[in-house]
Amino acid sequence: MAASDARADCSEAALAAALADVPELARLLEIDPYLKPFALDFQRRYKRFNETLNNIGENEGGIDKFSRGYESFGVHRCADGGLYCKEWAPGAEGVFLTGDFNDWNPFSYPYKKLDYGKWELYIPPKRNKSLLVPHGSKLKVVIRSKSGEILYRISPWAKYVTREGDNVNYDWIHWDPEHPYKFKHSKPKKPRGLRIYESHVGISSYEGKIASYKHFTCNVLPRIKDLGYNCIQMMAIMEHAYYASFGYQITSFFAASSRYGTPEELKELVDTAHSMGITVLLDVVHSHASKNSEDGLNMFDGTDSCYFHSGPRGNHDLWDSRLFAYSSWEVLRFLLSNLRWWLEEYGFDGFRFDGVTSMLYHHHGMGQGFSGDYHEYFGLQVDEDALIYLLLANHLIHTLYPDSITIAEDVSGMPALCSPISQGGVGFDYRLAMAIPDKWIQLLKEFKDEDWNMGNIVYTLTNRRYLEKCIAYAESHDQALVGDKTLAFWLMDSEMYTNMSVLTPFTPVIDRGIQLHKMIRLITHALGGEGYLNFMGNEFGHPEWLDFPRKGNNESYHYARRQFHLTDDDLLRYKFLNNFDRDMNKLEERCGWLSAPQAYVSEKHEANKIIAFERAGLLFIFNFHPSKSYTDYRVGTTLPGKFKIVLDTDAAEYGGHQRLDHNTDFFSEDFKHNERPYSLLVYIPSRVGLVLQNVDMPN
Repeated sequence: MAASDARADCSEAALAAALADVPELARLLEIDPYLKPFALDFQRRYKRFNETLNNIGENEGGIDKFSRGYESFGVHRCADGGLYCKEWAPGAEGVFLTGDFNDWNPFSYPYKKLDYGKWELYIPPKRNKSLLVPHGSKLKVVIRSKSGEILYRISPWAKYVTREGDNVNYDWIHWDPEHPYKFKHSKPKKPRGLRIYESHVGISSYEGKIASYKHFTCNVLPRIKDLGYNCIQMMAIMEHAYYASFGYQITSFFAASSRYGTPEELKELVDTAHSMGITVLLDVVHSHASKNSEDGLNMFDGTDSCYFHSGPRGNHDLWDSRLFAYSSWEVLRFLLSNLRWWLEEYGFDGFRFDGVTSMLYHHHGMGQGFSGDYHEYFGLQVDEDALIYLLLANHLIHTLYPDSITIAEDVSGMPALCSPISQGGVGFDYRLAMAIPDKWIQLLKEFKDEDWNMGNIVYTLTNRRYLEKCIAYAESHDQALVGDKTLAFWLMDSEMYTNMSVLTPFTPVIDRGIQLHKMIRLITHALGGEGYLNFMGNEFGHPEWLDFPRKGNNESYHYARRQFHLTDDDLLRYKFLNNFDRDMNKLEERCGWLSAPQAYVSEKHEANKIIAFERAGLLFIFNFHPSKSYTDYRVGTTLPGKFKIVLDTDAAEYGGHQRLDHNTDFFSEDFKHNERPYSLLVYIPSRVGLVLQNVDMPN
């Protein structure tokens, strides 16, 4: 406690100065008084953010202009038909442009050296005014290093790269189509409650191949719309040379992955989603970069620094990747411009920031268990360079597009990550509730059903910081990957291959699996956060894990696919889980529990295995007992009047046993129960989740 007391004893004058410097810090400290000892940390962070923003204003004309780096860096066609090229290569002795246009002569077009490590080149148009470098041309930047080595590089600002045939490395293709895609539809309004369908284009077909943007647009978007999701989170879009990295080893940050199609086809996908009222988020990876140098950022100018920290600080040992030098002026320009590029060029509506924990701390979260002690979130272990970058990123995104959405993937639980910047927070809209899927896996792996702890389940689902919004999920792509198991696989294992036909009786394993799969999803959706996420295919209990082609599986695509056709087969039980997921989302759309205040949990009964809570005027009741049903079970409610069942995991259309009569009216009595002013008697079969709505109240 000594360190804490020392902080707590900081002078009233210092606290007053912090409150004066951070406009709404008082509000943050009112919400969480335990943060008061760390007021000086919030003050320092906010002042550094403001100083950086002011420096950008003084030296670059503001963050708006600063974040348009892609308009000058890279290669651009000029109005006169000439070409303007610009790069940042502070470690280079010489920079040149080569390609198809000059028969790959490495030195015929040298760049001129500017201040601050920048280089520029203007190539005049041909005499007949035809394009010197037409659309589809191959290009390379040639770097002469300080040691005299000649290096062929892809521009960090390249907009399209592709790999031909069996080539190991990617080629930089000059993307300048005569008729670029024109967006036809406006962006949808920011959803009240975010229901996210986490998606990967390449695995979206049932065939053993890489699916295309066009396939996703035509075949998967209608499914997502039908299922009631209002948001897609798109993974593995930023170009990555290694398919099996799941898109987390980025080589070209401004290039949409060519393995699925062209940039214009991705724009059509986003535009089509917008026409359906679906928000589209990009999984953005600014936490690290691929070590590739031939077709990545690494060693771009012949040094181990440039975009990254030099030496050990520039390497992520666990991920075998490079780490950005976030305090570098040009790195800030590059990353902020990258965010703006995806928002403006492709029409994305926001981002899920990957690897935020790794960014926030010098230890990158490696070998670090976060106990919740506030000292873990402040002090020298915090990488404030990265923290300031995240503040700038959120400021830029929400200034450009106020309806944009940002989500942080942070396992540490850093306080104020999702608080406004004006309060001293980092400015994210949501954080992923990463403890929830771990809890479900732990229960399925380590405990018998009758030993599940109701209080522990409720604690995990409700343990979130007040006024910081969370995205709840029962499982994401992490749980689908080979080496782990999806919830469906934990529940039903090999019987998914043999006993999912409606023509055969339920086996105990399949019956338990189907009922718990629905219950886990419903309670997570309703109790776990202010948004909900599902990874594609998991909604219907996809029967296989996810494994990309690699040496270890003989480059097989067998597990790098999603078998959506299983839900369309009336003879298979997958349709039941799909139907339930759809109706659960549609009910949320109608009643809006994700945008309602956190639920009031009136019961978590260990012996009966009952959990009951109210949210958005709905009464949710779960019986996790594997065998006990209860007649006339008393459940508390805050509302008087008549109730009807509006969702029931036991319904026939969801593969249930149809033990509840939906025509039954339930009337609450003026009888206090579990601190609720009214209560009603309900029949609750075993392994059932149900939702009741007060029909006397307006929707």
